Amino acid sequence: MKIKTTRNILLILLAFLGLGAIGGGGALIVSPTGKLLGMPLSMLKNSPFNDFFVPGVILFSILGITPIMLIFFLLKKTECKLAEKINFFKDMHWSWTYSIYIAFTLIIWIQIEMMFLCAVHWVHTFYMFLAIAIIFVALLPQVRNLYKK
Repeated sequence: MKIKTTRNILLILLAFLGLGAIGGGGALIVSPTGKLLGMPLSMLKNSPFNDFFVPGVILFSILGITPIMLIFFLLKKTECKLAEKINFFKDMHWSWTYSIYIAFTLIIWIQIEMMFLCAVHWVHTFYMFLAIAIIFVALLPQVRNLYKK
């Protein structure tokens, strides 16, 4: 596959995650009772939350806004000294590393969600596969070569 094609697949996966999280998180912020998404407050009985507002803010900002911003940074390859400070892959552009970070953040989010809900829904499986796909595509040699320093 061509370098730009594989990079574009990564960007599409990040866009899908970001837009979905902005939509879901935004709905939870607007409707903290969960009614807008058909989610009863009883789902939170094993969690530290009384309503969906805080999970909505986390979902909206971390798994929504961040991947959308990453798309921009992956395209522009802008420098950021602060982001470089926690870039574990010093030979790679920080935005590439953060695409891996956001995928692991999604895995952690899904695991915590399943733990609080004491249940697994098909959506959890879907987003777990999305996280794995983001990691897999980011690790393809064509994509890695594009973001090597």
